[in-house]
Amino acid sequence: MLVAVLKNEMAWFDREENESSRIAARLALDANNVRSAIGDRISVIMQNSALMLVACTAGFVLQWRLALVLIAVFPVVVAATVLQKMFMNGFSGDLEAAHSKATQLAGEAVANVRTVAAFNSESKIVGLFTSSLQPPLSRCFWKGQIAGSGYGIAQFLLYASYALGLWYASWLVKHGISDFSKTIRVFMVLMVSANGAAETLTLAPDFIKGGRAMRSVFELLDRRTEIEPDDPDATTIPDRLRGEVEFKHVDFSYPTRPDIAIFRDLSLRARAGKTLALVGPSGCGKSSVISLTQRFYEPSSGRVIIDGKDIRKYNLKSLRRHIAVVPQEPCLFATTIYENIAYGHESATESEIIEAATLANAHKFISSLPDGYKTFVGERGVQLSGGQKQRIAIARAFLRKAEIVLLDEATSALDAESERCIQEALDRACAGKTTILVAHGFQPSETPMSLQFLMMAK
Repeated sequence: MLVAVLKNEMAWFDREENESSRIAARLALDANNVRSAIGDRISVIMQNSALMLVACTAGFVLQWRLALVLIAVFPVVVAATVLQKMFMNGFSGDLEAAHSKATQLAGEAVANVRTVAAFNSESKIVGLFTSSLQPPLSRCFWKGQIAGSGYGIAQFLLYASYALGLWYASWLVKHGISDFSKTIRVFMVLMVSANGAAETLTLAPDFIKGGRAMRSVFELLDRRTEIEPDDPDATTIPDRLRGEVEFKHVDFSYPTRPDIAIFRDLSLRARAGKTLALVGPSGCGKSSVISLTQRFYEPSSGRVIIDGKDIRKYNLKSLRRHIAVVPQEPCLFATTIYENIAYGHESATESEIIEAATLANAHKFISSLPDGYKTFVGERGVQLSGGQKQRIAIARAFLRKAEIVLLDEATSALDAESERCIQEALDRACAGKTTILVAHGFQPSETPMSLQFLMMAK
């Protein structure tokens, strides 16, 4: 399932139903429900089916008259037992209906716990969490009242069936038609098998839940992504690219907001080995240029061209190996600094990783840490400062040794000293490479560059 999730295009993840916390819950719950329905429950069905067959055979062999009477009341015994279990489960209500939303709220609160604490929002989060569970809890109360009454009726039917069977067994013994030993054995064997049959029927909700989970799983597995990441028929990029990037008459709007145009007839060109700075106000589409260059999205019309060829004709995995990205908010994984840098190149050696960190002005601060490169950065890199995280992201980009470098406001949220260190690292990273640089406003730099001013689409 994880493989199927990761192959989807970015537009799929932008939808509300595919938010990260919901996908995580879906991966955990659906797979478990399928395993439970197919693996655990089928074994119980086979066991109870064998029990029924053996019990009925033994009952007819030992005392067929009593066996017929007990089998006649089987439906009542089975129904009463099933109702008991259903009504007992009824007290839980339909909490699953709110489980996904509540899990999402809890996940977001934990992931952003520093923000929650800084704004004293603990009570607000708990309130939202409680309100998401309130409707099913209200329904749960009334279901509990009904379940209690139904449980009593089911108990009456069950023990009335037992009483009828015991009365007839005593009648057979009294009239000498059967002895006590045979009748009690037949009674016990068939009543136990009735409970087994009831247990099998109570598994129906689990199979329904498993069926829903299977539909969800296969819907995910069978979905065909709109942007195939590894098309075998597409052009594989050679070892090196010149790195010339060109947008020709591009129209674009995000799939989740199709009515809001980001670009209308956008044309721009980043020459091979040169730097192109994108300047403009927030929301004008600077970061969208970065996304389209990586082919996270498809333009509504027009073409994105790299080295004279539409990027839709390239094998996407092959293309992305030649692109390095330094985002505004660096993404670090909850592992060591070494492994975070190594994400840039799977087969990189230790010396290459240290070299990349040195070029990114990161080696000095990494070496000063007690565990050096083996230091765990925490979830989303919370153990490091913003400047340190950014330098690790730059080292990752260095390690990739890509011909195209995309910088999305890499220094916008840093202090002057961190910005100076990172700017020096970026100047080295971009030397001789095609660089697309995103900035809110133009800032003088020693690096020769061309400027592209973007305005809001109207």
